Amino acid sequence: MTAAATTAPSTRRPALDRAAAMRLAADEYQRSLDLLRDLSGRDWTRKTACPGWDVRAMAGHCLGMAEFASSVREGARQYLAALRAFERDGGNPTDHLNALQIAEHRRLSGDELVERYAEVAPRAARSRRRRPALLRARSMGAVLLPDGTRERWTFGFMLDTVLTRDQWMHRIDIATATRRTPELTAEHDGVLVADVVAEWAGRHGEPCSLTLDGPAGGRWTFGSGGPELSFDAVEFCRITSGRGDGEGLMETPVAF
Repeated sequence: MTAAATTAPSTRRPALDRAAAMRLAADEYQRSLDLLRDLSGRDWTRKTACPGWDVRAMAGHCLGMAEFASSVREGARQYLAALRAFERDGGNPTDHLNALQIAEHRRLSGDELVERYAEVAPRAARSRRRRPALLRARSMGAVLLPDGTRERWTFGFMLDTVLTRDQWMHRIDIATATRRTPELTAEHDGVLVADVVAEWAGRHGEPCSLTLDGPAGGRWTFGSGGPELSFDAVEFCRITSGRGDGEGLMETPVAF
């Protein structure tokens, strides 16, 4: 696939067709639920790629984020609580939101987390699908990326894109931590990865060729000349999400 390298927009909006984005969201919730249902015993206490998070904490965050997406009222409650913590303690508002979600579900057992996630995830998918275009077009204001960069997002970018990527990456995290092989297909994971690749190329704006291996992979050429890069598709996403070290163009972060 050949594409022109572009510069990042002033306000980031979803690039995927909305129907496709909502299909990916619903399917990702189901795949994540299938993985959580397969966990048992010591799986819940294994460390993940996110510092300080074991699998139970990560599942608590995933449940909390599904609850965040399940209704405007719940999303506003969590957002305002995180904002108050940020105004009091500083740091990154997203970190405060994650901490709130983990704390609110800390007392749940693994079975209880799975049961609650099975109940909430379909509601989250429906709620995201029903959010009106007027809301999704509005700006959320400045968002802080892991590298310290601030940029503006629309609510649509968060609802249609980032919430699915976040859940997808945590499914990979949990599968890795518990020594399971994640389900990966071109029709689902390949579409998510291709969207990440397009955003990554737009962010750095430089010519390059990229080959990603595995069921979710592909080959892309941006402009002419430039380096030829090759990775496993999942590892590419791990690096661009901040979970691995990258050099050159691979230092470019992507929103997850």
